[in-house]
Amino acid sequence: MKKVLNSLIFRLALGVALGVVAGLYLPLAYMRLVLAVKHILGQVIFFCVPLIILGFVAPAIPKMGKNASKMLFVMLGLAYLSSIGAAFFSMGAGYALIPSLGASTQVSALNELPELIFKLDIPQVMPVMSALVLAIFLGLAAAWTESKKFIEILDEFNNMLLFVVQKIIIPILPVFIASTFAMLAYEGGLTEQLPVFFKVIVLVILGHFIWMFFLYTLAAIVSGKNPLPLLKSYIPAYLTAVGTMSSAATLPVSLRSAKDSKVLKDKFIDFAIPLGATTHLCGSVLTEVFFVMTVSQILYGTLPDLATMSLFIVLLGVFAIGAPGVPGGTVMASLGLISGVLGFDETGIALMLTIFALQDSFGTACNVTSDGALALMMQGFFDKDGESPQA
Repeated sequence: MKKVLNSLIFRLALGVALGVVAGLYLPLAYMRLVLAVKHILGQVIFFCVPLIILGFVAPAIPKMGKNASKMLFVMLGLAYLSSIGAAFFSMGAGYALIPSLGASTQVSALNELPELIFKLDIPQVMPVMSALVLAIFLGLAAAWTESKKFIEILDEFNNMLLFVVQKIIIPILPVFIASTFAMLAYEGGLTEQLPVFFKVIVLVILGHFIWMFFLYTLAAIVSGKNPLPLLKSYIPAYLTAVGTMSSAATLPVSLRSAKDSKVLKDKFIDFAIPLGATTHLCGSVLTEVFFVMTVSQILYGTLPDLATMSLFIVLLGVFAIGAPGVPGGTVMASLGLISGVLGFDETGIALMLTIFALQDSFGTACNVTSDGALALMMQGFFDKDGESPQA
């Protein structure tokens, strides 16, 4: 029993439950305190994200040896193909299902969040994408020059960041998740708006699980390994992503989950998981495609034609790779496509942002969990040396 109570899954689930109760019943004065806690913890977590990416990706690349450059391009290619594959799957489902949903345009207004009583800004040392590019450049340079001293420094930095994750990030995540759900419950997003788009959201979440099943089945074929232990170990990461709504903020738990599975080798985990957190957003892309088709049907009375949707998907896959792994990052990065390619007006964009926000946590959870499948594929492609699982 003690082991269950101390498990990360239990603490995350407890954080969600306590957060919802607090958001529904705490008075305004206490909600101001909850909002301040959420802001401070969020600043700490997001401050660490670029450091974690730098500390895991850069040391992992030299360990790949001669395959480093090839692996980078393969991983980016897999992320893009997974995203547009999920998008075309979602498009097909949209054409088949959306006309019969009878969606409504009635959207209840949210309560305004209380004013932040205390604000502590902790700027990141560098943006997430800058950290990713720097990590790739440093890792490739170390691999190409075979600089042993610099590789040792990168390994030491990796060990330091592991302790930061274990001693700081993991313990504060349940509190951050609790405060996040308290804000959602207080706003009314969990009680007022959800029934309006309930059928659409359920279909999208079902689509997430179908796509994850497809990716892990493909990973099993490519790697020749049973992916079920990896999927099981990803439960804490999935729940964390539901709470943080950010692939980047979930990265510490994703790394821990992947390592706990004993299926993936450390060198593939350290390379593929952080890279996937910033470039692989298949769940968010799947969601956005289905939702833009739903909003088009609601507001404009028709679905976009096949050619328009295909162009939107191909471009969206590119935008998804460059989108930040933060709440709403995919849809925010692609607003130009939504208005330019699909022709949405301000009302359409506003409705799109609203409905996307309602399920953002589940799309992020799909992104995070699917990264494990891509890492397993990478191991299947490049692990030809017969090393032990934790080599």
